[in-house]
Amino acid sequence: MKTTVSMIALVAAFAISTPVLADAGHGKPSAIGMPGKKVDAKRVIDIVMEDNTYNLESIEVKAGETIHFRVKNAGELLHEFNIGTPAMHATHQQEMMKMMEMGMLTPTSMNMNMSSHAAMGHSAADMAGMKHDDPNSVLVEPGKSAELVWKFAKAGTLEFACNVPGHYHTGMVGQFKFSR
Repeated sequence: MKTTVSMIALVAAFAISTPVLADAGHGKPSAIGMPGKKVDAKRVIDIVMEDNTYNLESIEVKAGETIHFRVKNAGELLHEFNIGTPAMHATHQQEMMKMMEMGMLTPTSMNMNMSSHAAMGHSAADMAGMKHDDPNSVLVEPGKSAELVWKFAKAGTLEFACNVPGHYHTGMVGQFKFSR
């Protein structure tokens, strides 16, 4: 019985995380695009995150374009720059909430050390799918910077957003606008 319950928990955790992983690409083309190479980027866009705002409300892109994003967190809270559809963001927000509940994220930092979570009594089933390593996203602590290079796919409804609990809903979201 205990094995069955553990297996169900593992399957449930995997099911929750799978939609974002499948859409994010992990090096393979997807509906939103795929990780790009810095040498292929014709533009560099600087993103500055403050507490619950981005310096840009929208970003114009072309289908097939590769962009090098330099992301700086100028705020006092942990923030994310995540490229995805509204549905992907909704799923990712649930994952981020779970990560916050498990102590993997705090309002200002991230603790991705799995051994510390084992010491806190979390099992491997609890931790299944709980990583923040999607290629369409960077999680940036206050005062730090990160880079993301992305090759956009076909035109569609795409957003850049912070999915740290509460941030998206307070306006930390912008639109990608596809041009010809």
